[in-house]
Amino acid sequence: MEKAARFFSRMFSPLLVPSYGTFLAMWFSLLVYLPSETRWLAVLATFLITGLLPMSVIGTLYYMGRISDPGVNEKKDRLIPYIVAMLCYSGCAVYFFRANAPLWLSMFFVGAGLATLVSLVVNNWWKISAHGAAMGGIVAILFRIVSDGHNVIEMFPVISSVIIVAGVVGTSRIMLGRHTLWQVIAGTANGFICVYACSALG
Repeated sequence: MEKAARFFSRMFSPLLVPSYGTFLAMWFSLLVYLPSETRWLAVLATFLITGLLPMSVIGTLYYMGRISDPGVNEKKDRLIPYIVAMLCYSGCAVYFFRANAPLWLSMFFVGAGLATLVSLVVNNWWKISAHGAAMGGIVAILFRIVSDGHNVIEMFPVISSVIIVAGVVGTSRIMLGRHTLWQVIAGTANGFICVYACSALG
């Protein structure tokens, strides 16, 4: 069970989930009518900006001895990685805005940055779950796509599947001893509220 928990924890790292969110937006919203090359470029850009770049920074910090764990599981290690993540989310929001993407897509990343800021502040007292925030955010953008009528298929199976995955990821974090149940719930609520509210502005 521990191996499965580690697998889900890594596969749905907060650094990878934004790319999954972009993929879902590109294939299950009205954006599906864009050329395939354009959609894949959007997913790749998201991965480079919000995934690979912060991964590189975290790896460098670990190599330099500035953080004790590349998984950033210790509260004391989270300040710089969280600031970098916020800057990357902001950069991705600007990228999509300049690419003339729908505003709700840009605001998805603004919401992710806001959720990271909330996590950073709360982290001074309590180790709120970043994995939870990431999964809450991806559920929120799917709800926003449906509520705004941007979906091109029946979204109940998609949303249900993502909610189940979010539950599995949260359970994995608890099993690994990274968070308590309430830290996972709080993180998930943080991500959902921030992303849903910000994407509504689009």
